[in-house]
Amino acid sequence: MARKYDPPAHDPDVWLFDLDNTLYPARCNLFSQIDVRIGRYIADWLKVTPEEARVVQKQYWRDHGTSMRGMMTLHGVDPTHYLDYVHDIDYSPVEANPALEASLRALPGRKIIFTAGDVPHAERVMERLGVSHHFEAIFDIAAGEYWPKPHPQIYDALVKKHGIDPTRAAFADDISVNLKPAADIGMRTVWIRTDESVKRAADADLSHIHHQTDDLATWLDDWLTERNLKP
Repeated sequence: MARKYDPPAHDPDVWLFDLDNTLYPARCNLFSQIDVRIGRYIADWLKVTPEEARVVQKQYWRDHGTSMRGMMTLHGVDPTHYLDYVHDIDYSPVEANPALEASLRALPGRKIIFTAGDVPHAERVMERLGVSHHFEAIFDIAAGEYWPKPHPQIYDALVKKHGIDPTRAAFADDISVNLKPAADIGMRTVWIRTDESVKRAADADLSHIHHQTDDLATWLDDWLTERNLKP
């Protein structure tokens, strides 16, 4: 029988937010730029054609969780060098989001970014959105020793590093499977649905999802309204 993940009776006092396709909408499509940069990096490093690099990129993603982890493990790539290269992109598709900023300003509790990107990438995105001042910390791929979500050990590292009681925390992410380890340790979960993430979750067990929305700012606004916390 699938476990039923009941949300805590009390509201969260720590809010964890994924970055890409969660804080900003998927239509910005930054990953299409990053995806191209990953392919170029692999092609240059391995001295292979773009077509061969594409095969390697997807194989390493399947086998190692990220293409970067595969390049680190099998080819000794420096992750900082890799991340600097793949995040050298145009951030202009990400626009300021006054509605999100207002909701984050009214939202009580601590706020932390939990991302598979790195700190510089997260900082550039948050600056574009106009929300940097609301977040006390960024727990990035480096903080997780370059293991991506949903590896359970990085959730444990996150709560330990930042002194979080998981039963008093909420986590929003666009990838449903990334919310499972959070629910397992007692967090409330918010799934930000995108066309791609819904497709990937078509046959998945979603019993660990407490809330679903197509837009984070709208969901936060509704949550604040229900509690008479809107400014």
